[in-house]
Amino acid sequence: MNVTTRRAALAGVALAATLTGCSALADQPGSDNAKAAAQGPAAAGTAQRALARLTVKGPAPMTGYDREAKFGPAWSDTTTAPGSGNSCDTRNDVLRRDLHKITFKGTSRCVIATGTLEDPYTGKRINFVRGPQSAKVQIDHAVALGASWRTGAAQLTQEQRRAVGNDPLNLISADGPANSAKSDADAATWLPPNKTFRCSYVARQIAVKAKYHLWVTPPEKTAMTRVLAGCPNQVLPTDASTGVALPGQK
Repeated sequence: MNVTTRRAALAGVALAATLTGCSALADQPGSDNAKAAAQGPAAAGTAQRALARLTVKGPAPMTGYDREAKFGPAWSDTTTAPGSGNSCDTRNDVLRRDLHKITFKGTSRCVIATGTLEDPYTGKRINFVRGPQSAKVQIDHAVALGASWRTGAAQLTQEQRRAVGNDPLNLISADGPANSAKSDADAATWLPPNKTFRCSYVARQIAVKAKYHLWVTPPEKTAMTRVLAGCPNQVLPTDASTGVALPGQK
């Protein structure tokens, strides 16, 4: 083998080694490429799959936002949301769904007098008693109405917005102080202190956004993606899901 041929052969060996090294590096367990390949596409029916389909863009301004004027009176029984028209206001419907050991006020089969909440936001057990201490348990909008306005609700019809405000899919009985701390925050700036509920909480938000064609902001999607990374098979809730559907009135 002459000098020229030997040099060409050595160069070929070096190139092959370099290419092999790059390929091995790309496939190392810790690399982004390997993680994506291992995870694969999200399964149908999961929150991850639904999140991937949501539009991503920046928040709209709060111009024109007025909670009651744009979303209607709180807890109306005359919207297009599931459960409406059952002669019971939405707040009592959701309390009946979420509380245990409930009693009714007088002869009513609607107004909740007492009950026990296993609060999903804090993990605490809260005794609900109608009266001066009723605010210990509040009904939270998973996608806060202000947050929904920033991500597309301003473009919905008045009827659709009233449904967003009263849809059982978007409503969760929760600890009053935790709900107040959340205010109009989205997943990028507030998550339930009870970490075991975060997957369900984020999935609920995604379901609401998908149902009402709302978008997610880039920071919001990043936060949701981070939460769902720990529960990739989290099922996307529907109107008929346990913990969403309202109990039938008797």
